[in-house]
Amino acid sequence: MRQRIQAALGEVQQHLLNELIPFWLTHGVDEEHGGFLTYLDERGRPTGETTKTLVCQTRMIYSAASAHRAGLGDGQFLRIARQGVDFLIKHFWDDEHTGWFWTTTGDGTPENRSKLTYGHSFAIYALSEYAMASGDERALEMAEETYRSLTRLAADEENGGFFEFMEEDWSPKRPGVYGGDRKSLDVHMHLMEAFTNLYEATGAPVYKDDVNYVIGLIFRHMLHPEFGTGMAQFSLDWQPLRAILFKDVWGSDRDVDDEARPLNNTSFGHNVEFGWLLKHSIDILGLDLNDFRDAIRKLHDHCVRYGIDWERGGVYCEGPHDGPARERNKEFWQQAETLVAMLDAFLLYGDEKYWNAYENVHRFVMDHVINHEVGEWLPLLDENNRVLWRYMGHAWKINYPTVRSMIQCERRLSMLLARAEGREQG
Repeated sequence: MRQRIQAALGEVQQHLLNELIPFWLTHGVDEEHGGFLTYLDERGRPTGETTKTLVCQTRMIYSAASAHRAGLGDGQFLRIARQGVDFLIKHFWDDEHTGWFWTTTGDGTPENRSKLTYGHSFAIYALSEYAMASGDERALEMAEETYRSLTRLAADEENGGFFEFMEEDWSPKRPGVYGGDRKSLDVHMHLMEAFTNLYEATGAPVYKDDVNYVIGLIFRHMLHPEFGTGMAQFSLDWQPLRAILFKDVWGSDRDVDDEARPLNNTSFGHNVEFGWLLKHSIDILGLDLNDFRDAIRKLHDHCVRYGIDWERGGVYCEGPHDGPARERNKEFWQQAETLVAMLDAFLLYGDEKYWNAYENVHRFVMDHVINHEVGEWLPLLDENNRVLWRYMGHAWKINYPTVRSMIQCERRLSMLLARAEGREQG
């Protein structure tokens, strides 16, 4: 086992240090206007599309700040993050109504002025990470101001949780595809992540309380009562609904042979991402892991059983709570989250099936997903590992899943290697 761990760690370090980090030190920064250019072709060259999205601007800030905190980039990532924060605050913040606009043009002119909770979660996440990397009090104050706007203007006082789609003035959007009558696991999972980071940056008890509050909501309303897997979308009073595509999206959402996904449907990537993010929140907040061990294990076991392609490698996108995958394409971000989650599960439970799942997805990513010639990951492959999309970046795909995954995997693999070496010596 030690040799297998050592081999995986070597490949992760090689990719992180010699491909991924060099790519993002030299790509993405908008030298003319500030912020980040995120539309990049398969060679990593700007496509000419310059729209800037709140999600990608904040995710780029987070990735640069987290890379700096991990000791990468020799100080260059802090400069990259700083100019991103400057652009974000100058152009995305709404001085009249508070909150962050959803998109701007390349020069920072507000375009889609909607207020989406998903984007605000990443603003908190990124600004608190940058504050921890830099000590910049301005960034931390903006993270806290974002929190105050959300809890004052987007909290559902009647049913709990947060509204997710608002107009510029924070009034609810229309129902249906405009999202005004829906809540989701995706958004609340990322609020848990964001509030955890804000608590880590400040130590303020109010943020710890809100992490616990969101965790409680997820367990009460958003996990399947029998299988423990995530349900995607809900009415405002938490009735599970078939997941639909919204007018304002934050991913490469694709129609999958239906106008709405079946009610019996779950995301392998979101399940295991929630599992490892929950473990991180437990660690930061000092909660009792034993209260959550069984729930986290269910999420990982479902992915191991139904989500992993044990023949060709990788993890599928989606499927039912109680059966094999239905949408069998393989998207980059699910691979990134599964890698971290399976290492977490192996560290937690010691069951070799989690290591085998990690090794399967690791091999698939290294052999099929990474564009080694360029340095970043391909966005989408089909179930037979044929590449469907080749770009390196667009409105919603950027380095947050890939850089974060490799940093987190390197840490966990190093822990596993130290543990294996200790056993041999003992």
